[in-house]
Amino acid sequence: MAKAIYYVSYPLKKGASVPDFLAAAETLNKEFISKQPGYVSWEQLRDGDVWADVLTFETMDDLNHFKEVSNNPSALAEAFYSFMNLSPSLCKLHVFSVERSY
Repeated sequence: MAKAIYYVSYPLKKGASVPDFLAAAETLNKEFISKQPGYVSWEQLRDGDVWADVLTFETMDDLNHFKEVSNNPSALAEAFYSFMNLSPSLCKLHVFSVERSY
């Protein structure tokens, strides 16, 4: 089966501390995301004010499970989200299947 990618881009809230944001992400990954079935990796990307999270899972079923268990965010997730501007006009979410890797 093809790996699955969860991609979301967003800006941080005005005045958000980048070091604190990255620390919240690291804690969330260590305590929750990395423990999900099929988890491969989480990359955080930045282009100026735009951030992107790229989470890779072994299968689409694994990614869908992650999405399902994430519907009720924990305190760790809420702490992470508190730095992000999740306005629908600024936040873009995509789920990809990996069709080919080189």
